[in-house]
Amino acid sequence: MDIYKINDIGELIKDNSYVGRGIVIGKTMDSKKACCAYFIMGRSANSRNRIFTKKDGEVFTEPFDVSKVEDPSLIIYAALRQFENNLIVTNGDQTDTIYDGIKNGLSFNKALESRCFEPDSPNFTPRISGMLTFENGDFSYQMSILKSIDEEGSDCARYGFSYPSKSGLGHFIHTYVCDGNPIPTFQGEPERVEIDSDIDAFTNKLWNALDKDNKISLYVRYIDLSNGEYEDRLVNKNK
Repeated sequence: MDIYKINDIGELIKDNSYVGRGIVIGKTMDSKKACCAYFIMGRSANSRNRIFTKKDGEVFTEPFDVSKVEDPSLIIYAALRQFENNLIVTNGDQTDTIYDGIKNGLSFNKALESRCFEPDSPNFTPRISGMLTFENGDFSYQMSILKSIDEEGSDCARYGFSYPSKSGLGHFIHTYVCDGNPIPTFQGEPERVEIDSDIDAFTNKLWNALDKDNKISLYVRYIDLSNGEYEDRLVNKNK
């Protein structure tokens, strides 16, 4: 087993019907840009009834058809926000928890101590989070997963990861291993994946590899490390 292998993200997830929600953070192969990507999948009609929208540089999940919303509590939230030189991305309303924590002087992990996995028994969906911190023309990044320590959801296990940026290398964390009942949660360290220099190549590779029935939305942002400007791509299955 090659622990330093850098995977092609398309090959990593193809033929896997349900990896859930996923975050990818890393640096492009040409070393010029930071990459931040987030996607959502869904099995229920309530989960599938969503789109991504952009407002003032932030990304939100919103209902596609408001009349069909059953329970908005775990599916409607800010997915991506920025505070000063920190770009925050998560799979739930802990985006706001991290934002408020950083604003009040807490660290990324300290802010998340007030949160745990989602209360959706029997799956107990993990909360996954990431944050890029830009400084001196480069960046570092952190990732976190909060998940149930047992099948009863009796307590929360907390895992944090911190990375320097390296050319062509990204890390990919997702909520589930694959489909199931209950759905098995992500295990181990974030997976090492290659970050294309071209945003369209990366976006297409990721979107096309996600299961066609369960994928819902994808957002990808590439940030130029020389000037902080960014370009992005947003893909919604629901038009």
